Amino acid sequence: MKENKTQKTNDNVALFLSSIEEEQKREDCHSLLEMMQEITQAPPNMWGTSIVGFGEYHYKYKSGREGDWFLTGFAPRKQALTLYLMCDLSHDGLDFNGLGKYKKGKGCLYIKRLSDIDKDVLKRIIKDSIKIIEQKYS
Repeated sequence: MKENKTQKTNDNVALFLSSIEEEQKREDCHSLLEMMQEITQAPPNMWGTSIVGFGEYHYKYKSGREGDWFLTGFAPRKQALTLYLMCDLSHDGLDFNGLGKYKKGKGCLYIKRLSDIDKDVLKRIIKDSIKIIEQKYS
């Protein structure tokens, strides 16, 4: 079975965040770092060259594919901040009501800036996502 292309690295998270040119995006990333570290009680790690992840779990799909991934994380992308929650954002356990302006993709939540969303609702979504992952893969 093929290994995930994105793996945990020893790259420096602080150095990566300081390299973000757009000031608002850099500030939002620092806020997400604090929020996700508080929620997970796990230190941040770089995954690949541009994802900051927190915690870790081992998954195994029915197809036989398996690997390691982070519980939650984020990446500053050109168009938006990408928040990684779980593989299936349509999961019944996640309620996006009241979050604000966002878009969903498979496993990702896209927001332009943190000021567009309700941070308390985001915290709840992240916590619920982690609970679902832990229940499914523990």
